[in-house]
Amino acid sequence: MKSLPFQNLIILPLTLALHCMSANAQDAASISKKPFGKTKDGQAVELYTLKNANGLSADIMTYGGTVVSLNVPDKAGKMADVVLGFDTLAEYEEKSPYFGCITGRYTNRIAKGKFTLEGEEYTLAVNNDVNHLHGGLKGFDKHVWKASAEETSHGPAVTFKHTSPDGDEGYPGTLSMEVTYALTNDNALRIDYKATTDKATVINLTNHSYFNLGGEGNGTILDHEVTLFADMFTPTDATAIPIGELASVEGTPFDFRKSTPIGQRIDAADTQIKYGQGYDHNFVVNGKPGTLRPTAIVHDPKSGRVMEISTTEPGVQLYTGNFLDGLAGKGGKTYVRRGALCLETQHFPDSPNQVTFPSVVLRPGATYTHTTVHKFSAR
Repeated sequence: MKSLPFQNLIILPLTLALHCMSANAQDAASISKKPFGKTKDGQAVELYTLKNANGLSADIMTYGGTVVSLNVPDKAGKMADVVLGFDTLAEYEEKSPYFGCITGRYTNRIAKGKFTLEGEEYTLAVNNDVNHLHGGLKGFDKHVWKASAEETSHGPAVTFKHTSPDGDEGYPGTLSMEVTYALTNDNALRIDYKATTDKATVINLTNHSYFNLGGEGNGTILDHEVTLFADMFTPTDATAIPIGELASVEGTPFDFRKSTPIGQRIDAADTQIKYGQGYDHNFVVNGKPGTLRPTAIVHDPKSGRVMEISTTEPGVQLYTGNFLDGLAGKGGKTYVRRGALCLETQHFPDSPNQVTFPSVVLRPGATYTHTTVHKFSAR
């Protein structure tokens, strides 16, 4: 897939009503926003709705830069929301397992909540067994981001901005971030990340959407067929921290190089699977990091929906909703165990402590960038 960098897209003037260019209003792409409640500490949250010229739509809120809904067609043209979530802001604050949000300052795990950078040791919150996870007690998923809508040559978009101060959750440096979601006219949700710092720090951002291509709340994803463009994965210890090796997927339950139903080997007698009672592992994406390249394909045979993911990141975490167990979601639907999967494009877990992994250090004068594209179709 060849895509232009987001910063090179042509920005078109916004009309007062935020309507995109179209000769036929019925088929027009559009951007709109509405209130989505207030946080417990009184901050107003807004919900932006992006709709492309083909009728696909995405609701994304300023709390956590969270994708609340994503409606895409099946093989018969019937729309369904394919991401898990809640109806109210209060539910996101009280019980969300990172549904649809931006996670950081460091996505995934850092061993024992400690790392050393330029000779100084930093201590972070331990919030996942003995490790640090997804930025700590108040990661980026729990902040209200500033937002602005815009129209691009590829479709409607909204940009979220947030500044994380020096010492936030124990991390060094003041980090300034922009995350742009664009719903393109070729039926893709494109996410572009950019960040700068005034002091050396570590960074690893992703979107943590839970997908069920049959429609959120519609059973499990065990029959979803997955292809991963990954010859290697990073084996972990008993607390899901990589042991520092890259292992071949050949002959293991982690071989998704050919389309394979998720449920086919999810309960295999494999020491790597026991920790999360299913998949919760980082895969090494084939190709050169920094280039946008094929990462994963997910196909739901029943609905026919297909999601193709491309990323510039070196890795992708496959998580199979192992700890979903009766959580009440949108419309009162019950989200069952293995009722969704996540494909979190990322740097490898615990990279700040693993010198052989691609670096996650961001220094003053440099810019962190990351692009991930989720393209939808049906067959």
